[in-house]
Order: sequence, then C-alpha cells, then structure tokens
Amino acid sequence: MKMYVSMSYGLMALLLVIISLWCTKTMAQAMMHQLEVQQHLKWLKTPTAKSIKSPDGDIIDCVHIYHQPAFNHPLLKNHTIQMRPSLPPSGLYDENEESSSIPQLWHQNGRCPEDTIPIRRTKKEDVLRASSVERYGKKSPGTIPNPTPSQISPQDVEYDFAVVYAPGKYYGAKAIINVWNPMVERPNEFSASQIWVLGGPTAQDTVEAGWHVDRGLYGDNKTRLFTYWTNDGYNSAGCFNLLCPGFIQVNKDIALGAFIHPISSYGGSQYQITLFISKDPKTGNWWLQFGNRAPVGYWPSSLFHYLSDSASVVEWGGQIVNLKVNGGQHTSTQMGSGHFPEEGFRKASFFKNIQIVDQSNNLRAPGRGTQLVSTKNTCYNARYAENFYFYYGGPGRNPNCP
Repeated sequence: MKMYVSMSYGLMALLLVIISLWCTKTMAQAMMHQLEVQQHLKWLKTPTAKSIKSPDGDIIDCVHIYHQPAFNHPLLKNHTIQMRPSLPPSGLYDENEESSSIPQLWHQNGRCPEDTIPIRRTKKEDVLRASSVERYGKKSPGTIPNPTPSQISPQDVEYDFAVVYAPGKYYGAKAIINVWNPMVERPNEFSASQIWVLGGPTAQDTVEAGWHVDRGLYGDNKTRLFTYWTNDGYNSAGCFNLLCPGFIQVNKDIALGAFIHPISSYGGSQYQITLFISKDPKTGNWWLQFGNRAPVGYWPSSLFHYLSDSASVVEWGGQIVNLKVNGGQHTSTQMGSGHFPEEGFRKASFFKNIQIVDQSNNLRAPGRGTQLVSTKNTCYNARYAENFYFYYGGPGRNPNCP
C-alpha cells in the first residue's frame, strides 16, 4: 500500500513537472510570437506626413513616396521612381467607355499631400490572424488558376475558379469588372474577382489586381481593392498590396486594400471598376492602372524572371478557397454576386471588354486558344455573353454542390 501511494505521488509529481515545462514552453512560444509581431509592425511602420481616419474604420497613413515599403527590397535600394508609363498601349483611352473610378470612402475625411502615397495601416490583430508572421499578407501555393483542376488543390484545401484562360505571349491585360460583396463563410476563406498576368512554365511569376473579400487578411467582410505579386509561385516571395517590398506606388489618391463603395445590388444598381496591367516597352516595368486615367504604380521588372520578358498566360475571373471542413462538405462562400451566370445582367457578376496587349503595344481581343475554365461547374461557373463579355460566379454549396 505504501509503495502504491509512493508511486502515485511520484507520477503526480512527474505529471506536474511535465505540465509546468509545457506551460513554460507555451508561454515562451507565445511571447516569442508576440515579439515577432511587434517587430513586424515596427518594420511596416514608416514616417507619416498625415493620417486620415476613414468612415469605415480604416486608418490611411500618407507616407512620403520614397519612404514606401518597396525600397526595403535589396533590388530596389537605388531605384529611381518612374512617375508615369513611358509609352501607354494604343487604344487605352476609349472616349466612349464609361468612367469607372469609384471614389474611395476615406476621401470623405481628407486627401494625401503631394509627394506622398496612401497606405492602409496594418493593425496588430491583422498580423495575429496569420498562420505565422512570415506568411502574413501572402497567398498559399496552389492559388493559380489552371485548366487541369487536379494540379491545383492540396488534400486539405481546395481552390475553385471560374475564369477565361488565354495562353500566349502577352504584355498586359485589361477589363471592366462588376463589383459585389460575396458572403465568405469561414475566417480563413476568401472570394476574389481579378486579372492574373502570369509568366513561366508553372506560373512562377505573377502580377495580379482585382477586388476581394478576405476575412483572414482584413478581419472583416468588406469588398476591397487589391494587388498581388510573386516570383516563386507563391512560396515565399511577394505579397498583397504594400505589405512587403515590391510594388511601387505613385498615386496619392488610391489606397490599396481600401474599402470599395458603393457595390452592386441584386436586381438593382450596378457598379464597376476598370483595371489594366501593362508592361512598359521602354523600362520593362509592369504598370497597374485603376479607372481610365489613373496609374496606381508598378512592379519593377527586376523583381521577375519570366515576366521580365513577357507573360505566357492571362486570366480574368473569380476564385474562392474551400477549406473542406464539416465532413468535407463544400463551403457556401460565394463567388462574384453569389449567383450563377445564367441569371444574367443585374444578377450575375461580369467581366466586359476583356483585352490583351500584344507585341506591338496595342490593346486587342485575346487570341486563339482562349477558353472558359471552371473547376466545379455545379458550385461556380462561367459563360460568354457577347463582345468579349462573360458572366461568372455562383453560390458555392447547394443541392448540386454538396
């Protein structure tokens, strides 16, 4: 009996030691993570000339143009900013094309001064939501639209697309994109509508722009303007917006990651934005333009391997992430308006006037080989209308998409 009691006390003591060590290790890891977050926030913070509180809760910091994050990149230390494209593609300014520059909500409370750019302030909770500090502001490998769905989805997560896919030697892409506010079911899922300009045999290089709802990145369900780039297939290089060195912004009125307002309503008013990505034939930089006459900034050619020459694929369309939880059932995260393309205008999302830039620096319709690609037609789909116009999207989980 004494031996049994002695052994019990010994086991309890050992268990307490193990628990104590585990708690100490856990606390140390938590403290280390908090330190990493603080250091990352300090790294992101730059001297500001002015701060503006947006009505939607965002804080927009006006940062001197040469103090923006891009210049922390080792390849851009001595980079001289190019303020405008040197030779815009012909046909860019169509006087018959309706203007689509939706004003940003933060403009109601002020504007940034000359020689500054607006940067949406990153909060501590934004970084804490990421799986790690290193992955904050980054996409995961596998988020590239691909005509062969089996090549794009890991076991525990699925990326669904409904896109127009155009392989070829291209130097840019343009489209008018209908803006909506799709419902995103889970915190680490997202819904995006965008343009991809891809380079390399497995799309190692990408530059991207569009609108998205990304609860993991922003902590809310708002529709926001975004950009993205990578030069290693989303493994470690590149990021959204200005969350890492790379993209150089020159526009003082457009904040990347800012709330887009107003948005389209089902059966009601429709709102749209024009996005255009093109390669400068003189400098090789990839420019982003928002609206008809507003260059936002550029991705320097020196960041890329394949895109330093040209793109090999251009895509337009929607993308969602499905975490395959709850027994593997499909997410109810919506794409586009959340309605299938068959419902048409005022109900389904659309891209119109889709164009590419060719070797002669001319805007024109995509070439041969262009095709519609949907990874899961019963959940999300795409269909052509007319005149380089297509509808896309869907509700996600439904009786035909369990």
